[in-house]
Amino acid sequence: MGMSLTYKILKNNLLKGELKAGNEIAVKVNQTLTQDSTGTMAYLQLNAMNVDKVATDISVAYVDHNMLQSSFENADDHEFIKTSAAKHNIIFSKPGNGICHRLHLEKFGKPGKVLIGSDSHTPTGGGLGMIAIGAGGLDVAIGMARGLYYLKVPKVYNIELRGKLKPWVSAKDIILYVLKELTVKGGVGYVMEYTGEGIKSLSVEDRATITNMGAELGATTSIFPSDEITRDFLKKQSRESDFIELLPDVDAVYDKKLIVNLDELVPLAAFPHSPDNVHEIPDEKIKVDQIAIGSCTNSSYSDFMKLAKILDGKKVHPDVSLVLSPGSSNIMKMISENGALAKFIGAGARLLEAACGPCIGMGQAPKSNGISLRTFNRNFKGRCGTMNAEVYLVSTETAAASALTGYLTDPRTLGEEIIIKQPEKFESSENYFIFPSQDENERKNVKIVMGPNIKPFPIGEELKDTITKKVILKTKDNVTTDDICPSNAALLPFRSNIPKLSQHCFETIIPDFKERAEKNNGGIIVGGDNYGQGSSREHAALLPLYLGIKAVIAKSFARIHKANLINSGIIPLEFEDQSDYDGIDEYDELQLTDVENSLEKGEFIVKNLTKNNEFKAKFNGSARELKILKYGGYLKFAVSDEFLN
Repeated sequence: MGMSLTYKILKNNLLKGELKAGNEIAVKVNQTLTQDSTGTMAYLQLNAMNVDKVATDISVAYVDHNMLQSSFENADDHEFIKTSAAKHNIIFSKPGNGICHRLHLEKFGKPGKVLIGSDSHTPTGGGLGMIAIGAGGLDVAIGMARGLYYLKVPKVYNIELRGKLKPWVSAKDIILYVLKELTVKGGVGYVMEYTGEGIKSLSVEDRATITNMGAELGATTSIFPSDEITRDFLKKQSRESDFIELLPDVDAVYDKKLIVNLDELVPLAAFPHSPDNVHEIPDEKIKVDQIAIGSCTNSSYSDFMKLAKILDGKKVHPDVSLVLSPGSSNIMKMISENGALAKFIGAGARLLEAACGPCIGMGQAPKSNGISLRTFNRNFKGRCGTMNAEVYLVSTETAAASALTGYLTDPRTLGEEIIIKQPEKFESSENYFIFPSQDENERKNVKIVMGPNIKPFPIGEELKDTITKKVILKTKDNVTTDDICPSNAALLPFRSNIPKLSQHCFETIIPDFKERAEKNNGGIIVGGDNYGQGSSREHAALLPLYLGIKAVIAKSFARIHKANLINSGIIPLEFEDQSDYDGIDEYDELQLTDVENSLEKGEFIVKNLTKNNEFKAKFNGSARELKILKYGGYLKFAVSDEFLN
């Protein structure tokens, strides 16, 4: 039987275990990336492991999230990350250089390599033929320190693209269609591997848009082959030497398959408040207040050149605020030199910094009850900074057309298709990068600078044999990490301050979670299906840990969040019979007994002391994950003799 591209790359980087779906393996980590919102914790953890330098080929610390320096907190975090990078042989990307995923695609991504990043949209690198996986900050810290990453071998979902896109239909519409078909849970446990004749008409920028939003499917990652289109992209980035051809076998075997006929697709939009709430552009007029173009999903050179052609000589509708955030400083420089920037300004658009910006709630919140169209990847309620706003996810073409009319508009109404000519060479300046000294003595003398807002990360307790706690929160399905740890401009500066941030834990669901936790000396959370979907931020595990949460019992978990719970020392259990979820109420007192043996067996008898009944829950984890829980978290295990030996 032929091998998928996914399994070929995993096999080439395999360190431990058998490459069989469901098994736990360790793979060599070739590259890592962090961003500043999650990076402070990752570097606190790396520093705690007391290593001289990273064990990877390349590690890069990007600053792209917490860019508004209205007070000292963000600037202090950036200095801490900068000095930690200098000490550990890590490349530092200064504020203003651009978005980590876009920059990594331009500068460092290599076909066939394994990249892990402390951001859920790390799979953007799959557009270059990488195995690029989003992970919690602690997993990335251990990847940097030890050069390995553990994961369960995923199944592989083949997305075969047939035909060719019609005018005004884009790569964004492809991934929106896949989300519509498979939902935000459809990729859980899978790598989405794209094949077919249709990929030949997609640039690396297009492919990266698709792999980027594979995160919204819940997939482990997404990947395209490395082919002549990949070679051309790398050549234009002045690094053709990084190219290798990587293709699946002709007779590759896949676990599932979805066929997408590209010539049947039309412009689509994800309606509020989920990326899989996808519909065709309706005939009814939906008035728009704000449009934002950028983010790691749609901030490429091609995106902005399409926009320039559409806006050329025209005017943004008077009722629309159009804000633009290019993906990198190199793209910013190119559009300023070729005249595109003048067209944006002439049309009445606003230019933001080359950064994540509005996508992660860092500014540009819509007005009350406003409607915002965004070329981003997530539209969870409140993520934009305005709880009663409605956010639609669209392509650059749809966003541009709507900016002119003031309504959600099908871009096919613009007339003749626009053609974008790629440059012979992309700008490849390194002026925003700080490369570490290669003198080991010089690095050893680097002093790591920690500002007053940077607090120690919480450490879990060693496993206890009996846990008796009240259910202090029962949630519905698809609870996001944004629900657990809100993302907005007011709170982002406190990502390095767990005590401060814990005051806002679960505040999109209930206003008093912290008070409940303190009153009951911690507790247990009961969750629905796909608990913890969304971002990779380990803060969504660290805040509950700090507040004394000992276990989460859910119908099912999102992959990264489950790993983050284990890494933090919180036990994640799943209902054996999901109907038992209905029999639990908030403030029921639950008891877990014989905890270590139950974890080893993978089965718990959970007693509901309040209702005088019991139910079964299962632990789906490896022997290594059991050890992590026994130690009280991954960091304590990673510095133990048992791990090192």
